[in-house]
Amino acid sequence: MRNRRAALGDAWVDKSVAKANAFNAEFQHFITDYAWQGVWGRPGLDWKTRRIIVLAVTSALGRWDEFEIHLRGALTPGNAHTLTPEEVREALIQIAIYAGVPAANTGFAKALGILRELGMEPPAHPATEAWHPGVGRSVFTRSRPKIHATVREARRASSSHTIVLSHALGQDSAMWDAVANQLASVYRVICPDTRGHGRSQTSAGHLSMADLAADAARVIDEVADEPVIWVGLSMGGMIGQELALRHPDKVKALVLANSTCHYPEAARQAIQQRVATVEEQGLGAIAASTMARFFSEPFRTSQAAAVARHQRLLESTDPDGYIACALAISELDTRERLGKLKIPTLVLASEQDEGTPVEMAREMSGLIAQSRMVTLAGCAHLSAVECPEAFADVVGEFVAGL
Repeated sequence: MRNRRAALGDAWVDKSVAKANAFNAEFQHFITDYAWQGVWGRPGLDWKTRRIIVLAVTSALGRWDEFEIHLRGALTPGNAHTLTPEEVREALIQIAIYAGVPAANTGFAKALGILRELGMEPPAHPATEAWHPGVGRSVFTRSRPKIHATVREARRASSSHTIVLSHALGQDSAMWDAVANQLASVYRVICPDTRGHGRSQTSAGHLSMADLAADAARVIDEVADEPVIWVGLSMGGMIGQELALRHPDKVKALVLANSTCHYPEAARQAIQQRVATVEEQGLGAIAASTMARFFSEPFRTSQAAAVARHQRLLESTDPDGYIACALAISELDTRERLGKLKIPTLVLASEQDEGTPVEMAREMSGLIAQSRMVTLAGCAHLSAVECPEAFADVVGEFVAGL
């Protein structure tokens, strides 16, 4: 009976129990015993999952009376393990695929009626402004060269920060999908395509780190419209350093992942050799070796399809954009300036990163006054792809502590 009251609410249960008589009392007892304890009392599934299963099954079978009873119980404040309107919406969208659009359409209508009844009617929102939360809405800077970005609004209304996620050389904003979706549960997340990558414009000629930092500043001014927490991986971390040094009013915290503050001469020559190969043979000629640096051997073996997806991202990058950015990062050296940074900084390294080893991260962290360093186990250079949950957890903990 405790489970029954927790799920449906006292008012509904009192009304049902009051109908008991000599004819149906044993049935009432049967339902309470076998459904509400025998099933709902089992510890194997959490209550939210059980609620969603019931909504899915009752809508698929057209048991709309039962659907309404359980939906009202799931939405009523004070009941145990209630669902948010957003969770009900996601369940109904899932129901639309597997039980059909008519069932979901009826479910949405009944849910809206219950929300009104409970004083929780959602505000108006034009359908033309609805964006898939898993990819965000696409925007471009007003100024040129045009920089493309995706924007995921926080799924909780109380978001206190905007996070910008900046990708690695030869990738684009899609590199961040898993991390971005996890962080967007709490924060607004913006994922720009660096100039010459993704849907951003490519400009001819030499490109400097100052140019890339200026692009980042424009994204913050025109898309974020407030100071941000800049999370950059590899090239994105290099842009973040230059951005914070040249435009300190636009960044309130930094996460520098799998990055460096300078390349030794051997690494600079390796980058220049890759550039020469791309100029002569195209990006396909360096794709396999790049994936070997990006991902650990176990990940390449067990997640071959994911590696292939990121290889296609590399191969589809504009060669001129790749070359310009590669030459820009090869010239990076912020060692003499990092001491000027006065903002909280998290430096992330990976145990198996051969491109920017742990020693590089340790040197960079040591030059920044308010920095701390975390090393992720079991992943290589593209840690946000190989270990997205761990990456998002560490970043989320850092941001929550600001």
